[in-house]
Amino acid sequence: MPVDKTAVESIAYNSDGLVPAIVQSSITGRVLMLAWMNHESLLLSLEKGETVFWSRSRQELWHKGATSGNTQEIVSIEADCDADTLLIKVKENGPACHTDSESCFDVSTLYIEQEGE
Repeated sequence: MPVDKTAVESIAYNSDGLVPAIVQSSITGRVLMLAWMNHESLLLSLEKGETVFWSRSRQELWHKGATSGNTQEIVSIEADCDADTLLIKVKENGPACHTDSESCFDVSTLYIEQEGE
């Protein structure tokens, strides 16, 4: 996977050393999940070609699918205009959510715009 090292070094991590990573299916375009990355997990993701995140609750690196087999093969990683959010497009090998849902956003809908509004 070709890596722009200048872009990697320009990522704007928050005060905890983390950057939000939106994971999207490269096949359907659906948003699958939101996770957090630190510098190390971003570099490991680029090296492996699969997503590796930082678990805020466990305070450790987390290779997505290492135990479930539901890995995410990276197609592309883009930073937003401020370099403080990542968009990771993946080919998913199974559900993204720990509940076995395709997406972590399958649980509830807070608002849907009604026709004519």
